[in-house]
Amino acid sequence: MSNYKLIFTGPSGAGKSTAIAALSDIPVVTTEAKARERNEGHRYKETITVALDYGVIRLPNQDKIHLYGTPGQERFNFMWDILTEGGLGLIILIDNARANPLDDLAFFVEKFADFIQKTRVAIGITRMDVHTKPRIADYHERLKKFNIKPPLFDVDARSKRDVSLLIQALMFSLDPCLRIQE
Repeated sequence: MSNYKLIFTGPSGAGKSTAIAALSDIPVVTTEAKARERNEGHRYKETITVALDYGVIRLPNQDKIHLYGTPGQERFNFMWDILTEGGLGLIILIDNARANPLDDLAFFVEKFADFIQKTRVAIGITRMDVHTKPRIADYHERLKKFNIKPPLFDVDARSKRDVSLLIQALMFSLDPCLRIQE
């Protein structure tokens, strides 16, 4: 039996907790606290993650994928290094309805650059049904600055299928010969 660790990151409200809940085979462990202020550039959230979210996917061969969600606010960034330790890869979720989602993408790619260089990254853009701009092509253009070409697509963090495809894209970028059994 093998254990794998994947990290979800992105700004507060991007859907990290929701994505982990959509996939987890166990009740998700959360560390939510009442939000004290309005998130800059975003709709008001009642609670925020202050340490981590945790869930598990049990694979048919008894392997497990451990899912860790980081806090989205920079003031909790001390958790980012702790959570990425031993991680296999990174999933960045970006909320397209925020004030500056392309800047959010650049921020998280920069902050996790060392981890991304050691592993791989896949990027999911949430809430494109609410805000159609920027477009996926705009995100690809912004990533040219970082000289990376990760899997990047529109996802609904509530959809098990969408989030599963995002994880599969990350896994295939880690090992193109990988076969995932459903």
